Amino acid sequence: MQSNNKEKRTYFDWAASAPYHGNSTLVPYGNPSSQHNEGRAAKSALEDARRRCASVLKVPPDTLYFTSGGTESNSIALFSNLKRPGKGRVISSLTEHASIREGIETLEKMGKPVGNISVDSAGRVTCETLKKTLNQFDDVRFAAIMSVNNETGAITDIPSIKKILNEHNGAPIHLHCDLVQSIGKIPFDLVNWEIDSASISAHKISGLHGFGLLYLKKPIDVFYTGGGQENKIRGGTENTQGAVALATCLEKLGGIEQVSLFFEQAKNRWNKLITSLTAIERCTIIPKERLINDDRFSPYILQAAFKDIPGEVMARALDDLGIAVSTGSACSSSSPERPVLTAMGIEEKLRIEGIRISQGYLTSDEDIEHLIFGISEVLKFL
Repeated sequence: MQSNNKEKRTYFDWAASAPYHGNSTLVPYGNPSSQHNEGRAAKSALEDARRRCASVLKVPPDTLYFTSGGTESNSIALFSNLKRPGKGRVISSLTEHASIREGIETLEKMGKPVGNISVDSAGRVTCETLKKTLNQFDDVRFAAIMSVNNETGAITDIPSIKKILNEHNGAPIHLHCDLVQSIGKIPFDLVNWEIDSASISAHKISGLHGFGLLYLKKPIDVFYTGGGQENKIRGGTENTQGAVALATCLEKLGGIEQVSLFFEQAKNRWNKLITSLTAIERCTIIPKERLINDDRFSPYILQAAFKDIPGEVMARALDDLGIAVSTGSACSSSSPERPVLTAMGIEEKLRIEGIRISQGYLTSDEDIEHLIFGISEVLKFL
């Protein structure tokens, strides 16, 4: 195959990072914690961005805390359990992002009781799998369950999950949701879903890298302290530029009307892609049961495997043709392990051959056609 790197690129790794389309205008350069005029101007811009984010998410501004991204937001919520009174157990699904999955391992090493929630063959936490874990442990106080899986697009029914947690006998159970692949992509409702805390990443919706939000229904006693910024929830100099850019992106992509419009457009493109891929003898959709118009999955993420072609090889071959895909989460790209697929019961051969294809609001029908053509070209050589 001849390389087309100098030609127009087609991007299908939106789940890793979206093209930047935030606010590129200058913002006040002062430190928001400084008391002089420049600092007050930066503080004003920061709080205005917070109010704008809150307006889109339909929550009070004082429930939103700016962080360095989804990983830190997850960690702040997760490690607050080290300050939580008593020995309440922390549970999480086996398909969580590495920041939760590895954080749970760290908590266990520090003596905190933990537990796992299994998933069904589609990769979702169900009421049944959650009940099984709650029946196994009577001391659960914190549950981390992501809304949309970052490798397969599997959607967990968070309102139903929250209802199970509320009905469980014993002390209240805090529900933390990783919403990184939900915001700007699928309909959501922080308030009516009764989520206690949630993480949001800016660069997944065309904001700046290294910036995000932590939503807290009520303040928590955090494990990491120092500096006192963000109402003592997250210390460190505030990123005013990141906050303003995120507010702009949320206003463009996060409202219910925009989300619904982009959702339907993404579904139509994915239906075309899945139909084409299932017609390829060497292609297996992961999980195999995924269909077109399948409400169990986000129309922004698709996992597929190609017989006798390791995922890394397929990704490199498509890259040579000007098409960007990945083999899984960018945060775990250095590891050959695929814990999400393992938890789903996917056989090793398919796990090795799997690639992640993810689209965004700028993806076009032409891009889908280019991807299908590129895959067919690769299959001629490999």
